[in-house]
Amino acid sequence: MLTLPNLLTLSRIVAVPLLVGLLWRPEWALGYAVAFALYCLMGVTDYLDGYLARAQGTVSKLGQFLDPIADKIMVAAVILMLVGTRFEDRAIITGVHLIAALVILLREIAVSGLREFLGGIQVSVPVSRLAKWKTTCQLVALGALILAGALPGVAAVKLVGLATLWAAAVLTAITGWDYLRIGLKHMD
Repeated sequence: MLTLPNLLTLSRIVAVPLLVGLLWRPEWALGYAVAFALYCLMGVTDYLDGYLARAQGTVSKLGQFLDPIADKIMVAAVILMLVGTRFEDRAIITGVHLIAALVILLREIAVSGLREFLGGIQVSVPVSRLAKWKTTCQLVALGALILAGALPGVAAVKLVGLATLWAAAVLTAITGWDYLRIGLKHMD
């Protein structure tokens, strides 16, 4: 069912290759500035698709399936680009901060697998309030780190991005453990 909320979700998935292209060359500050604007627009559509689906009473199985996938694709793509794109060794996420990025990626994969397993046995795991805070920290962190690529001379922006990346990683570990604990109760 292609409702407006589902089209907004699909637009986020379709926008990911463009976002990756804009983040491809870290020395291109303008590309990072446009990527930041696109990333913010994708964040707005993430909020709007859920809000409109609930407000219009058009929550669908397709939307419930696609929304978390769109979020994970976007987050994984941005993290990989901020870690992997190098120009004279100027990746945005380097050194010990790679641990925070790795924690976020591993949790996203593990929770996706856990949700798939639990869905197969008809067990629903609702999103906790803490998980929503994790998502907020994660989105702010990645947005700030993209903006840091657009403003390489403003160290405070990168510092905010890295600090919120670590906050997101800590919340990621806590919420990942919560989901795992719930899931273990349903495993043989």
